[in-house]
Amino acid sequence: MFETYYPILFLLVFAVFLAVLLTVFSLIFGRRTKLGKKGQPYECGVDPVGNNKEPVPVKYFLIGISFILFDIELIFLLPWAVVSRELGMFGFVSIVIFVTLVIIGYIYELGKGALKWD
Repeated sequence: MFETYYPILFLLVFAVFLAVLLTVFSLIFGRRTKLGKKGQPYECGVDPVGNNKEPVPVKYFLIGISFILFDIELIFLLPWAVVSRELGMFGFVSIVIFVTLVIIGYIYELGKGALKWD
């Protein structure tokens, strides 16, 4: 009964073993330095400017949350597209309602100015 789960168990054990092995190799063979720029934050090759305790604009988080929400909503379209022929008219009407709600949400966000980066 459980023999169908053996590959998943093997993959899980192998992933944990590999993570532990690579961590141990890193601790044994890796160099440890506390000098230079190692402790500074990395900003795409540019030297950091200013204090890291400055407040982050809320707009940044609003755009990030909006992206995640719309991305997740659009992921739901893939399973529907795969089985759309079997769902018939009910599936078509339900996806039209879903897409309409997504578009209404997008228009609402545009109207509120949540996607404008000032």
